[in-house]
Amino acid sequence: METYLVGGAVRDQLLQLPVQERDWVVVGATPQQMLDLGYKPVGKDFPVFLHPETGEEYALARTERKSGHGYKGFQVQASPEVTLEQDLLRRDLTINAMALDGNGQLIDPYGGEEDLRNGLLRHVSPAFVEDPVRILRVARFAARFRRWGFHLAHDTLALMRTMVQDGEVDYLVPERVWAELAKTLQTDRPAQFFKVLHSCGALAVLFPELEPLFGTTEEGHGEAKTDALRRFDRAAELDALEARFALLGWILAAVRGAEAAAADLEALCARARIPNEYRDLAVLVARHGTDLDACLEQSPDAIMALLEACDALRRPERFARALRVCRVAHKDAWPQEDYLLRCLTAAAAVNAAGLVARGLKGPEVGQALQGLRVEAIAKVAQP
Repeated sequence: METYLVGGAVRDQLLQLPVQERDWVVVGATPQQMLDLGYKPVGKDFPVFLHPETGEEYALARTERKSGHGYKGFQVQASPEVTLEQDLLRRDLTINAMALDGNGQLIDPYGGEEDLRNGLLRHVSPAFVEDPVRILRVARFAARFRRWGFHLAHDTLALMRTMVQDGEVDYLVPERVWAELAKTLQTDRPAQFFKVLHSCGALAVLFPELEPLFGTTEEGHGEAKTDALRRFDRAAELDALEARFALLGWILAAVRGAEAAAADLEALCARARIPNEYRDLAVLVARHGTDLDACLEQSPDAIMALLEACDALRRPERFARALRVCRVAHKDAWPQEDYLLRCLTAAAAVNAAGLVARGLKGPEVGQALQGLRVEAIAKVAQP
């Protein structure tokens, strides 16, 4: 019975990056032996156990054989006879198919260390085509490691295109697609994720609403599209992941127009089952980003109407987040953010209590309140 550190922990250690989590492979053991040692079984599909003290995952060495479509269409064989090399062979990329033994000795049967040095994302074996999730994972790794110049091997890209043509991508469930996109939003080059998906044809299947960001049209928007997509890499400047996703709203609106972009995002979020808070912020940015940008030329009445359209008085935190998204989307300073926040503060300071005390009732209260808020906004100095 031998235990090896495998996967991302080995890769990141070799890259001298912080190791977020550690996964282990156990060779030469049975499930009963793991139970006898106090390990806790998890899941039903794979022989995976949790360490009784650290809680880290320990998986029995296993092989997989394709038995159906999608990422669940596999037959798994785990036995003491399965070698470490056989277990590593089923992994996606060579940089994820390395291991360290108990003495810290690197075990690298498929050239992962050399590919790390060369910045190459390369599949381990032709079995790569059996799991469509690998398309998403490769695109995510391309985004994560783009800053160091990592690139996709031509043969690997060819396999990804074959998988799309064979319809394997159609079997990806929305939850898994969103999970990989959410992880991508944590990288500092998220635009690369969509570029890789586009290059293999998967973007048109998984995110067809984003296809207009690529290529040129008869209207000659090619340069604008390139610039818009490049701005998505600025998402790393935003702390909240929903704000990073909302930057897509601004980008799509720049290419498609506000209402078309808002409709596209609603369709995308419904199909991919993206959380409501992500959808709502992205749609707000798409639908009102242009108006927010033009606020310095708008009258106090128009500013008040804009605040209401954005539901800013009821949802001030979301409105402030939308403003941060718009600020990050612009190349230069964006004074609109500070101005609109001061307008919101002024409008929110006006309340109905004094109006009711003056004897106003029903619609009269609303009308008077609206007027006072417009007056308050008018007193806010523009930058």
